[in-house]
Amino acid sequence: MKGFVYLFVLVVGISGCATTLDGERYRSVEPGFDLFQFFDGTVKAWGLVQNRKGEVIQKFEVDIQGKISGNRITLDERFRYSIGTGPAKRVWQIERLDNGQYQGAADDIIGEASGTSYGNALRWSYRMDIPVDDALYEVGFEDWFWVIDERRLFNRSYIQKFGFDMAEVTIFMERQ
Repeated sequence: MKGFVYLFVLVVGISGCATTLDGERYRSVEPGFDLFQFFDGTVKAWGLVQNRKGEVIQKFEVDIQGKISGNRITLDERFRYSIGTGPAKRVWQIERLDNGQYQGAADDIIGEASGTSYGNALRWSYRMDIPVDDALYEVGFEDWFWVIDERRLFNRSYIQKFGFDMAEVTIFMERQ
């Protein structure tokens, strides 16, 4: 019995260490977010990455060029870093499915990304390898986008490993 209690406390403790949000609470919030409409054209973004202690480990700008073709949007992202290093570019291919669902891929993403739209918010989940010192670590990303208005968007990403938030990414985006 003692072992069961220890295991229960351990599982509950670990599961409580990763940020999870309930998208349903945003379902009726306006203005609604249309991923294709927002990213069609040129978008400028500014962001930073903070480690578990809250220290800024990356600061960057991103130029995003979006192009729609049918039910697919291509997002060509070009990164510049003023603190830290990271990928210079990423090209997403995102397909719009039914009922506010999306799926996508990029060269540095493991498998497929998936997304769900909730009113003014979008949840976007994927896995990727990130370099830390001389090693690569597979982590999960839980991205949340909230539209502010027709030109501005706020993004918060939680980088997770073994059920823990390892880092957080905060990005402000603006249509040009």
